Amino acid sequence: MTDHISPESHVAQTSQLRCIGCGLVCEKPRQNFRCASCNDLLEIVYPAWEAGSPKQLAAAGLRALWRQRRTSRLPADESGVWRFRELLPAFDDGKAVITLREGNTPLYEMPYCARVSGMQQLRAKHQGMNPTGSFKDTGMTVAASVAGREGFRWVACASTGNTSASMAAYAARGGMRSLVLIPEGKVSWGKLSQALDYGALTCQLKTDFDGCMRVLNEVVQRMPVYLLNSVNPYRLEGQKTAAIELMEQLDWQPPDHVVVPGGNLGNSSALGKAFIEMKRLGLISVLPKVSVIQAAGANALVRSMRENGGKKLISVHAETAASAIRIGNPASWKKAVAVLQMTCGTVEEVSEVEIALAKAEIGRDGIGCEPASAVTLAGLKKLVKRGFVKTGDTVVLILTGHLLKDPDYTLKFHRGDLFPDAESADETDILKSQQRAPIVLDASVDAVVRTLKQADGQLET
Repeated sequence: MTDHISPESHVAQTSQLRCIGCGLVCEKPRQNFRCASCNDLLEIVYPAWEAGSPKQLAAAGLRALWRQRRTSRLPADESGVWRFRELLPAFDDGKAVITLREGNTPLYEMPYCARVSGMQQLRAKHQGMNPTGSFKDTGMTVAASVAGREGFRWVACASTGNTSASMAAYAARGGMRSLVLIPEGKVSWGKLSQALDYGALTCQLKTDFDGCMRVLNEVVQRMPVYLLNSVNPYRLEGQKTAAIELMEQLDWQPPDHVVVPGGNLGNSSALGKAFIEMKRLGLISVLPKVSVIQAAGANALVRSMRENGGKKLISVHAETAASAIRIGNPASWKKAVAVLQMTCGTVEEVSEVEIALAKAEIGRDGIGCEPASAVTLAGLKKLVKRGFVKTGDTVVLILTGHLLKDPDYTLKFHRGDLFPDAESADETDILKSQQRAPIVLDASVDAVVRTLKQADGQLET
């Protein structure tokens, strides 16, 4: 993006769209954002950086500029994405970007979660604090802005919930219409209600997410509709800014580990890409290990890494209550494998009970999240037991969605209804210490005081 806001910044990066498979550079992407030669995914690259001549982007100068913009009241500067526009594709008109002041999400200390995971210290970057309640907003602001710049009237996505909410909001903000394809009966009502409120044409298809994606790929070939799933490389460019913002919050000292939930694998790909680019540009000196955690019932990447070293994707029939990562055929798996290899990260899978427990434990730090986010803490526990993460390492969990994205899950957990068909009570006994079901009492002071004293006594013991 050319900087129309801060005259002292005159760096506009030249970017290219390049196939991650055959390396073909394309001037204009096809509607499905696949390579015309080999049908693999595209990525955005910056030739000047790869040529080993990034000195035009003096690290100290960039840090100072980005810090200065935090005091600006201009919309692009108030965005936690566009504030880092020197590391994004050039955008000729800064006033044309579609922004809801996304990004700027908090980095929390997690003392309770550190204790239960065996860590001396633990932090969480909460991307659920974005405008529509998930990390999708950081990518959607860039991709939707490109759609608007190119004159599209309609944008579309297949979604398990968060993408639809984000896309519908940014489409509405940019004066575009949005088409949402969701799997029938497999999306949280909290997420679906957002898409409806933002005016999306919402279609529930009798299939899973991967089936919705197959239908959408045909739709965009037949209609002038702009695809806004994470196969769109502009989405990932926006999402990578969360890693830049994280480094700024850590005073440019990378943690030892960054732990990310794995669904369609666009987010882990984007964050890894950012770390690699920042190291190339001299903004950080070392790479954190980026590790991806999946639900055991939607573990395509985990199986692929363990069974063939990530050379070929092993698709699965995805089943997990963590709906945001209920994806069995992740589109960005090759990009995620590359990030794991370049950062020396790893993969892990966690059970439904482990996810539920971790979600409640994150809540004990006063930080709510949706189930898919909680796989990070559940996975970290296993990484510590494996010895991959050391007790004294610095670790940041990426929380991707807000607690209120799926309140039904939380209510069922605390009422003890989340696992009604558990084969063994022993499997879910571990959850009882975290469950806090509402207590029905008579409307009397004595009843409340008696209950309070009982609860206080339990705390003392």
